[in-house]
Order: sequence, then C-alpha cells, then structure tokens
Amino acid sequence: MTDLDMLWKVLYYVFPALGGYILTSLYLLKNPHILHKKKRPAFNSRHVSHRGGAGERIESTMEAFTHAVNEGTEMLELDCHLTRDGHVVVSHDENLLRQTGHDVHISSLNLESLPLYKERLEVTFHKGYYSTGKDRQFVLLEDLFEKFPNVPVNIEIKEDNDLLIRKVSSLVKQYKREAITVWATEQSKIMKKCRNVNPAMPYMFTVSRGLQLLLLYYSGLLPFVPLGESFLQFYLPQVINRTYIPDSPVLRNGLVISLIEKLTMRKNLFQHLVKRGLQVAGNFHVGLCTQILLPSALLPHAKETLLDMDPTLTPSIQFSPLALT
Repeated sequence: MTDLDMLWKVLYYVFPALGGYILTSLYLLKNPHILHKKKRPAFNSRHVSHRGGAGERIESTMEAFTHAVNEGTEMLELDCHLTRDGHVVVSHDENLLRQTGHDVHISSLNLESLPLYKERLEVTFHKGYYSTGKDRQFVLLEDLFEKFPNVPVNIEIKEDNDLLIRKVSSLVKQYKREAITVWATEQSKIMKKCRNVNPAMPYMFTVSRGLQLLLLYYSGLLPFVPLGESFLQFYLPQVINRTYIPDSPVLRNGLVISLIEKLTMRKNLFQHLVKRGLQVAGNFHVGLCTQILLPSALLPHAKETLLDMDPTLTPSIQFSPLALT
C-alpha cells in the first residue's frame, strides 16, 4: 500500500468522525437540556448596580445602595475589605487615596478612623464625570445585609485574605442569605478559597475560567462540559476608547478591540448559557443605576442581561426595544 493510499484510508475515517462531532456539538449547543439539568437560581437579576450605582450617588455608600434599590435594581454589586480591628467594610479600593484623598490602607485603620469619601468622586471608567451625594460614610457589610435582607448581592473579593473570606461567609450565614449572595473574584485561586469556605453560595466565572469558556466554545467541547458557575459577567468592548480610555497601549488599538469584540460577543454562546440556567450580564463598569442598552449579540435574551449604565453616556450604541420592556 502506497503512502497516498494510506492517507486516503485515514481521511476516509477521519472526515465522517469529525463531521459527526461537529454536528453533535452544534445540536447540543442549541439543546443543552439533553445533557445538562437547567440551573434554578433563587433569583433573576436583570439590573445590576455596580458599586451601588456609582454615577448617581457616591459609590458604595448606603445612600447609593438605597437609591439603587428604590430605583428597582435587582442586584447590588460591591467589594469588601477588612479593617485593622476586624470589620468587613464595603469599598472598591483597599487603598483610599482615590476615594478619600488620603493615602492609607483600610487594613491599617480601625473602623472609627476611616476617612470620609470625597465630596465629588470621579466615576471609574468615565473620565471627567463626577458623582456627589450627602452620604460620605463607608458602609459595613453587616449593615447592608440588615437593611436589604432580600436584595441579591454580588460580593467581589479582590485580595487573597483568608480572614476576610471567612468573615464575609460568616455574615452571609448569619443573615441567612446564602442563596442570594454571589461569590465574585477575578482570580481562580481566591475563588477556590471562597468556595471551600462556603460552597452553598453561587459563584461567577473568574478571568481564567472565562478564557476556558471561550476555548470550550470554539473547540466545540462546551456542550459536553458541566459548568459549576451560575453567573457570567464580562466587559463590553464597545466602551473601550469611548467612555473608558485604558492605560494599556494595546487596548487603545482599534483593531485589537474589534478582534476582542468578535471573539467574545457570540450570540450562540450567550444563548447556550442562558438555556443552561446561567445568568449573563455585560458590564459597562460605569455603574449607573438606570435603564440599560445591549449589544446585538445579547438581544435574544435581553431581559436576562440588563446592565448598569446611563444610556446617555454612549450615544453610539443603539437601544434594544426588548431591553426596555
């Protein structure tokens, strides 16, 4: 048998097998219920207020969270840090220079020594836009839980701090809100610790897990793989170099942003996740507690993916009628 004959013989078996794999993968992508039981979360958040709606009130203050809830938000997003005397404080940054003008760390201060927020605080991801409010006090996570016992909360853990993770978990258990409080972090190492401390809480994709999700999708393996996460939150490329000017020269390149958008804004991927019971939310990170617009890839399930941003800040992006119903 010649080499050419051998090649044809191999291709004779490979092509049908590959074709069968592709067809099966595509079918299961559209019909995930065949292999996977749909997740049934205790809540459905269509509107998430980033830092409590940071563009309408000073971020992460009780005034901001109260305003967001009064406006009808369905989830509060926040970050936590630990004071020197062991209190869990709601704050995006551990260093307080940006928020207060004082170059100090929360971990170096007792609760009563925390400074006030600035009177006018520039909104992250929207240079030149400032929020104001009467309330400039930092909030204890415990006080937030007490005031909003039934409002879902997404808690991002930014630092690898075992004590912080344990204290957050303890408060969640104390206020009996494990089903409506979500673990979030960018780092898989931290997420592993969060899940070990409290596996009953739902959790989001980390950055590395998000990249794995894309690899599974493009390889065709996603329909066959179980997913432990209940929420996917991602950055929308449309705001980069518009309302948000990144520090990285790479992200200032329009071609790079266009490529990122093409790779991540995949309608079939989002539809598949929603059919499996995951909640998908694009994050503009402007943090305004108002009605939202959606990229075209998300229109088929717009009601499940409302965001937290003022539409007047991005006139170049079109509204979806579904997003407003």
